[in-house]
Amino acid sequence: MLDDLDRALVHALRVDGRAPFNRIAAVLDVSPQTVARRYRRLRAEAGLRVVGLADPHRAGRSQWLLRLTAGPHTAQNLAQALVRRADTAWVKLASGGTEITAIVDTGPGPEGHSLLLRDIPRTAAVTDVAAHCLLHTYRGGPTAWPASTEALSEDQQARLRPATSGPTPSGPTPSGLPSSGLGSGGLDESDHTLLGALHRDGRTPLGDLAAATGRTPATVARRLTELRSDGTVFLDVELDPRLLGADMQALLWLSVAPAHLDRVGRALATHRELAFVAATTGPSNLAALALCSDPADLHRYLTQRLGAVPEITALESAPVLRTLKSAGPVPAPPGRP
Repeated sequence: MLDDLDRALVHALRVDGRAPFNRIAAVLDVSPQTVARRYRRLRAEAGLRVVGLADPHRAGRSQWLLRLTAGPHTAQNLAQALVRRADTAWVKLASGGTEITAIVDTGPGPEGHSLLLRDIPRTAAVTDVAAHCLLHTYRGGPTAWPASTEALSEDQQARLRPATSGPTPSGPTPSGLPSSGLGSGGLDESDHTLLGALHRDGRTPLGDLAAATGRTPATVARRLTELRSDGTVFLDVELDPRLLGADMQALLWLSVAPAHLDRVGRALATHRELAFVAATTGPSNLAALALCSDPADLHRYLTQRLGAVPEITALESAPVLRTLKSAGPVPAPPGRP
């Protein structure tokens, strides 16, 4: 579990993932050395990482929520294969380890859907597959799980926000199951390089970003401000939710009559237990990720809070056993390129 200072640091990075340690330290009333030390420890021991993500809608791309079923002896290998792909994010094992879920980022045309149209159908290990296009996200992306944003006061958050704050990206970029694509619309080759570096580490120093892109640090700083201000890119924070008390995760698939879908989606986005809520295609037209303290807590949430929403006509839940990949790329093991 995280202590109060750890939680404050995580919240600070949620407000501005690139905030300098000295600015965070001033807001938290500790030394910059303490902030740097805590950040390094959380990176090494808790998987804390700031990741730059792009809004796929602005690049003409789509995201799909993929559900695969495989045999118990092949599911792990199949999941690891998905982890290694550049077009996937939030790869999870659920339902006893035989169900795999992932976010797939797709471009226009058949080649942009190669995973869905070609690669998966050729995989003999897959016994069942369903792909649901994400239509609208009610919670996710820049809108973080509330339990990770409760440590700082409004005044502290205001002091941390970047000088220029732009609109929230409009496309489906969920934080519980966030964006994996870096897009192409309106971006030149140097922008792609910049976004690729931020995708690997959102706190990459300006000097390193300048060296990678061939731009000056001042030009990189200005361009990054533009991309963040207009919603083309935002910074997400990866952290194991168990460190915030969520030992029980479950993917939820809900059916709601179309006339009530938007109202129910907006209502669920206010639930503290949900890290992600999105409208999707398919027979279950709302998908969500619940983060609860234990199975009894999940039971209370399903039967009391969701049970009190009469517009929900059907509900399927799948406990998450393990998250193999979050928003950012997973480094290759030693010896593998």
